[in-house]
Amino acid sequence: MQLHSRRLHPDACVSVDAPARLHLGFLDPNASLGRAFGSLGLMIDGAGTRVEARLPGHDHAGHDQIEGAVSEAERERIAICLERLHAAFDPTPVAIEVLRTPRAHSGLGSGTQLALAVGAAFARLLGHAVSSAELAGLLGRGARSGIGVLGFESGGLLVDGGPPAGLHAGVPPLLARQAFPDNWRVLLVSDTSREGLHGAEERRGLATLAPFPQALAAHLCHLVLMKILPGAAERDIVPFAEGLTQMQQTIGEYFAPVQGGVFASPAVEHALRAVAAQRTAGIGQSSWGPTGFAILASARDAEAALATAREATRGMPQIECTVVAGLNRGATVRAVEARQHQRIDAA
Repeated sequence: MQLHSRRLHPDACVSVDAPARLHLGFLDPNASLGRAFGSLGLMIDGAGTRVEARLPGHDHAGHDQIEGAVSEAERERIAICLERLHAAFDPTPVAIEVLRTPRAHSGLGSGTQLALAVGAAFARLLGHAVSSAELAGLLGRGARSGIGVLGFESGGLLVDGGPPAGLHAGVPPLLARQAFPDNWRVLLVSDTSREGLHGAEERRGLATLAPFPQALAAHLCHLVLMKILPGAAERDIVPFAEGLTQMQQTIGEYFAPVQGGVFASPAVEHALRAVAAQRTAGIGQSSWGPTGFAILASARDAEAALATAREATRGMPQIECTVVAGLNRGATVRAVEARQHQRIDAA
């Protein structure tokens, strides 16, 4: 997504809608062939991030404004993003309002999407041509998994190649993009009482894990190439669900010593295994959780699965369940001239 380079009118407002992502698993956490991690992921139409950017009003001219539905930690991260954007492109102050973003550290990629949304809005408002990959590098996103950055560009079901021989500044390359079937649905089950591993705790956890066997990495790659991607391409839920569930079980067992089990939340696991016992579904956990998912062949199946999950977690108010679709497009950037009430760009 190359953003336009025309600076907008001082009264203009730029809005960015960035999709949430599900991280469906790593291919090779141990870099047994020289590339670390490699990821499978899916962009979803729900739980996304929306930000707006404009020039500050006269009362706040001379410095940035950060407003809206953000925590203090998110506000600080946005401020850091703006500092880097100003240093790289333009010292002009901007006003950022966050209208919507997923709960942080819930497995939906909120940190990457919020950073990219702020960066895209800043660039569009002030007329700087910059790609999503360039923004990611500047803002410190996408070094381990490229799914969030690549999905911000294109949406869909994605496979990235991971960085070579450890982490580096660039975004991992896109190896495959498959359109997610329009009629399939995703049941999300999240435990609002928990957070996924992040920051120093995540780094310490990864450092304690044993080497990932090359034979298991080969098995995961085989599942992706010969079950999961063909299942999506042919709209056949059976091999897709079998392959994804096997992949998630394998990678979940590897990370279990760090996150306390195959799933970070026993209640989420209980709900999803109840769903899988009754119908064909690919189940697992996104990233470190606590959000889990079940991918099903139709809206009807998803509604039935939603009822099953809610019944399995009755009396657990911390569990939230919802149904969303996949998203086969990336983020949208729109600019509106406030005085003219006219959309001037959509990308």
